[in-house]
Amino acid sequence: MIEMSEVREKYLNPFTDFGFKRLFGEELNKDLLVDFLNELLKEQQGRIANLTFLKTEQLGKTELDRRAIFDLYCENEKGEKFIVEMQKSKQNFFKDRSIYYSTFPIQEQAGKSDWNYELKAVYTIGILDFVFESDKMEVEKYRYDVKLQDIVTNKIFYDKLTFIYFEMPKFDKTIDQLENRFDKWLFVLKNLNKLDRLPEKLKEEIFEKLFEVAEISKFTKEEYISYEDSLKYYRDLKNSLDTAKDEKAIEIALNLLKNRIDIDIISKSTGLTIDHINRLKNG
Repeated sequence: MIEMSEVREKYLNPFTDFGFKRLFGEELNKDLLVDFLNELLKEQQGRIANLTFLKTEQLGKTELDRRAIFDLYCENEKGEKFIVEMQKSKQNFFKDRSIYYSTFPIQEQAGKSDWNYELKAVYTIGILDFVFESDKMEVEKYRYDVKLQDIVTNKIFYDKLTFIYFEMPKFDKTIDQLENRFDKWLFVLKNLNKLDRLPEKLKEEIFEKLFEVAEISKFTKEEYISYEDSLKYYRDLKNSLDTAKDEKAIEIALNLLKNRIDIDIISKSTGLTIDHINRLKNG
């Protein structure tokens, strides 16, 4: 175990690679992932009794195929596949990548000689630390469930291929606003490393275990070093992205000021404060 004097935060950051896989990717903690997925999918999938972790690295059939590496890849007792990813930053063609990843569990099912093309369901789940550009104006919608659907009738054409995305920056419920078990999961994922104890409202067996697993002071020295490396990468990446975002916002604001656009509109368009825009205007 490490000394408490070494720890700055009590609980790990789930958006780090180490943190995400410690909570959801270890056999001893598999019940955390089962509970999370059951709460996520209970209205459309039915209850998962058990999960088996599969290899997270999938290789295509030819050298020309790109390599796919999932954060988590697992299968339930019915043979249905689940890809679960924590995405820390915006990525060009992220949606394309999600579609590409989903093809590997589909292709895997073609191995039997007597295969009749009946497929087991595939779920691709993305927990995103960013907001898609196309969704910015939908400030209260943070969950997106995507299936193949007829564009005229809006009827589901095929229900065995599902993509679910959570834009976590939009989830801003306080502990007192949590309405159900899944709200509690999202609150924990977003706020775990900011908490110093298990809140009274989360005192359920599954969250008591999660907080115990996430307590940094209980890490071995080797685990702590791995976590610190993972945390440093996350912070460096986030700082780089935040800097680039601020620079882009300032560039847009300056162009809008040149075109005599109202300051209130510039503020809403860029996210910069009115004071900041006035300083740019007068600087």
